[in-house]
Amino acid sequence: MSIEVALLRLASRPLAIAPRALETLLAASRVTIASPGEIATRGRGYAVTDGGIAVVPVLGPLVARGDWLTELFGASVYGEVGEAIEAALADPSVRGVVMEIDSPGGEVAGMFDLVDRLGALRQSAGKPLWAVASESATSAAYEIASTAERIYVTQTGEVGSIGIIAAHVDQSGADAKAGLAWSFLHAGARKLDGNPHEPLSDPARASIQADVDALYGELVSLVARNRNLTPEAVRGTEAAIYRGRAGIAMGLADRIGTVETALADMAAAIAAPAAQRRATTQAPSRRVTMTYPVEPDDTSAAETQEPREAAPPEPAPAPQDDVAARAAAAEIAEVAAQAARLGVTVDAADAIRRGVAAHALRRSVLDTLASRAEASAVIAAAPKPGSADESPIVRRARERAAAAQH
Repeated sequence: MSIEVALLRLASRPLAIAPRALETLLAASRVTIASPGEIATRGRGYAVTDGGIAVVPVLGPLVARGDWLTELFGASVYGEVGEAIEAALADPSVRGVVMEIDSPGGEVAGMFDLVDRLGALRQSAGKPLWAVASESATSAAYEIASTAERIYVTQTGEVGSIGIIAAHVDQSGADAKAGLAWSFLHAGARKLDGNPHEPLSDPARASIQADVDALYGELVSLVARNRNLTPEAVRGTEAAIYRGRAGIAMGLADRIGTVETALADMAAAIAAPAAQRRATTQAPSRRVTMTYPVEPDDTSAAETQEPREAAPPEPAPAPQDDVAARAAAAEIAEVAAQAARLGVTVDAADAIRRGVAAHALRRSVLDTLASRAEASAVIAAAPKPGSADESPIVRRARERAAAAQH
């Protein structure tokens, strides 16, 4: 069964595809197969790693609507890509998504809609969405990749080809050799524009070029917005294809790496916040983790409660000038020095960096001393301690120790 219909499909609409891939498809569209039923339908969707990261494949030419011809060319359908990513982001077991892209691009129809959909999904899901050009993310495939927060490219991978192409196939010579003469009856002067059985007219050429230019402008704006580039920088690529580190130098990718690299990096990035939280609640033996109080006052309740993990203390008001900033830092340092006299270590530098208020830090020290008499160290959010005279903290601790003996 001849599939010249595929040739007409490719030649009758604007494409965002690498030129050499278009040539391959045009050549492949002239093959003959026995039956559509012989084309196996590939599964679509995503796979999830043990670490809870979904991998969504975006492979082959990209088309707006799938049929058995798309299976012949190993194509991906825009709608199916969007559905797979949406399902992955909505999956409770998935903590992030990596798009594995190996595509030269494809049809413009459906591309902008998918890019908008992916942008909205990423914002609403609150999960990381990354992309890997493995080995090719060009033209429409690159537009999809540009929606990701981070783009990896393999050492030999390709990114770019940010442009629009339209092809017209003039079959009039082949018709003549085959003894075919086409006659069209039509209404509307432009009805036959771009038909393959006669050379492209000047008005038809101008119309197609205007459409290509307009689509190109939208494409440039899309990439510039997604990649935080200027439209001039995107146009300056002249739709060239960049390999590996050259793509990073042009701002079209962020890191060199494979899908495995991206998976490992995402797992580490997802785990980092949790590790940072655990750093304030896990410590070596005989080392006490200081927790932050929720209420700013009433320290009496701490006498009967163990330290608990809570929200960080309210940040100190932003200093209005350098004098105020130095005063706030000095107060934190004084608290740290006073706590050190009791054998309690406070990281004053970290506390200042995170904006911990002195009264909140003081409250945490008191709570820790009251609930854990054998505490030898306290980890906090705040410059290194200096020295200071006896303070309310010291007096309060002595009073509690004396009361405990009666």
